[in-house]
Amino acid sequence: MKIPYHPPIESVSFTKVLQALSEPNRVKIIRCLDESGENNCTTYTLRLMLPKSTVSHHIKVLREAGLIQAKIVGKEHFYSLRREEINEKFPGLLDTVIGIEEEDI
Repeated sequence: MKIPYHPPIESVSFTKVLQALSEPNRVKIIRCLDESGENNCTTYTLRLMLPKSTVSHHIKVLREAGLIQAKIVGKEHFYSLRREEINEKFPGLLDTVIGIEEEDI
C-alpha cells in the first residue's frame, strides 16, 4: 500500500496553507477534524454530503499543504490535524479558521 506523503513542517509554506484553506469544503473538513479528532474519509463524505472522490481530493490537498496527516489501519485511512506543528509554525491560524462563522465561509 502506498504511504501518503506528509511534508515536513519546515517545508510547509503559509501561501500553500492559505491556498488549501481557500475552499469552503476544506475548511469544513478542518472543523470536523477539530470537533471529532481522527476520522476516515467516509465520515466527511456523509457529513458534507459530497461524493467520496471529491472528499478524497480535498483531503489530499489539505494533506499535501501540511495541515493534516494520515494514518493507515488495515485498508482504512484515518486523518487528523497537525495542530501542534501548525500552531507552532503559524500561531493562531487554526483557531481563527475554526472560529469563522459557517455563513462567512
